[in-house]
Amino acid sequence: MNTVSKTALPVKAKYLYAIAPMAEDRTFDAPGIDGCAVYCVSKNGVAAVVSDCARQKIRPERAHLAAHKEVLKRLMQDATVLPIAFGMIADDVVEVRRMLSRNKSLFQGQLDRVAGNVEMGLRVTWDVPNIFEYFIDRHAELREARDRLMGNQREVRQDDKLELGQLFDRLLNEDRAAHHQTLAEALEPCCTDIKSSPARSLNEVVNLNCLVARDDQKRLEDAVFKAAGQFDNNYAFDLNGPWAPHNFVEMELKLNGRT
Repeated sequence: MNTVSKTALPVKAKYLYAIAPMAEDRTFDAPGIDGCAVYCVSKNGVAAVVSDCARQKIRPERAHLAAHKEVLKRLMQDATVLPIAFGMIADDVVEVRRMLSRNKSLFQGQLDRVAGNVEMGLRVTWDVPNIFEYFIDRHAELREARDRLMGNQREVRQDDKLELGQLFDRLLNEDRAAHHQTLAEALEPCCTDIKSSPARSLNEVVNLNCLVARDDQKRLEDAVFKAAGQFDNNYAFDLNGPWAPHNFVEMELKLNGRT
């Protein structure tokens, strides 16, 4: 990293990537969006990691998202940062410093909370060709309702389909809750915090976000491997990361009245 002269900063829009625990203006060796140099603008012991931006808005295209993600990945090699949501642009460096001053206490509190940690994601899915048929095989209650409502020769009514669908949803969510508890209890000893995200698909069992000390990543991997032994081959485990702690940072930034 190299120190940047404050007087050399160009007066133009700045694209924001993260808030970092840095007291000096520095450059980084990872290119930002549109290949622009990435550097930080500091104030009051914290810094905003930015790159110059000639646009009023950055579209969430694959190349832009990848560049944003790569900058965060590079930053996480040195320290835990507070990731900023994609697409945040300040008018100029003056506005960046004003934002840092206005949110000094918020940023410092959040940085203290996640310091020395990374985020790991654990996604578990039912690895089956047909989730409804899988539940029919596992749950006698659902199987009996299917046979009762759809097993005769009469025309199946919409109310019958609705009743069966509601029963399936209840059993699905009950199984998810039970598996969530099993996994959370297994992982809690090696996590600073655990949060759950909503299921993104019908086959998703749990989607856990784990805040883990950098030195405990191997311990978490071992805990996931051990917990997976409690599940049969109909479950697929995907442990991913490390990432910046997106799901453990709570801040709403406003620039020129924009969130």
